[in-house]
Amino acid sequence: MTVDATDTGFDLRGRVALITGAGSAGGIGFATAELLGRLGAKVMVASTTDRIGERVTELSGMGVDARGFAGDLVDPEVARNLVDETLSAFGRLDVLVNNAGMTSVSDPESPATVESITDEQWTTALDRNLRTALNLMRPVLGIMKEAGFGRVINVASTSGAVSAYPGDAAYHAAKAGMLGLTRAAAIEVADQGVTVNAVAPGWIETPSSTAGEITKGMATPVGRPGKPAEVAASIASLALPASSYTTGQLLIVDGGNAIAEERQAPAESPGAETPQAPA
Repeated sequence: MTVDATDTGFDLRGRVALITGAGSAGGIGFATAELLGRLGAKVMVASTTDRIGERVTELSGMGVDARGFAGDLVDPEVARNLVDETLSAFGRLDVLVNNAGMTSVSDPESPATVESITDEQWTTALDRNLRTALNLMRPVLGIMKEAGFGRVINVASTSGAVSAYPGDAAYHAAKAGMLGLTRAAAIEVADQGVTVNAVAPGWIETPSSTAGEITKGMATPVGRPGKPAEVAASIASLALPASSYTTGQLLIVDGGNAIAEERQAPAESPGAETPQAPA
């Protein structure tokens, strides 16, 4: 017997997805747009620059029905225009992937700790990594509730939500806030056919990754940094119609890094006691 994927909920044909932060050809946003498109969705991709046109051309070459939008989503009016253009182009909006953000607000050579961070650095991090998601969720949730169906996936991070590293307090706060926003929204719309979840990437290799970040990825239990396509796979799983009973959750995509209890320690000094496993 042949099973139609549309009957099982593992198909996005007839659906429309909006993915932000998709300007980089090697980033999570574009990998997500490609996968959702291959699953049958029509996609609207957005970034802050006109390079989004190049991504639309690439998606179209793959057979994906795609449109592009360039604008700064920190501005609520620009975010509203993006939603309006999506509806104008496709007539509906079923999946929202909030991937827009920045990897770090501070210069690696000049860490922005809790004590040293400036007001400008703090505001910039929250605007880029949290406010952009809110600006889109406000109009989109109403559209989804009216349709009786919707999937919102917020791209958070292991940083802030489950772990931290020194020197980037604002980024950690913003990404932890993304999880709080996700759960608040999930509860508000849970009985109306709309789910809201978050995905938390760990060390993922993209064109903007530093050598230090790649090295940290090599130290994960899997033994390498993750790939944007692997994060996209987790996002896609939450975007499917079949994922109707999962909401308000954080899906961690980090090669087991957050759960690794044993870490590589410096060589022991003579006479040092061997540490014991926790009881």
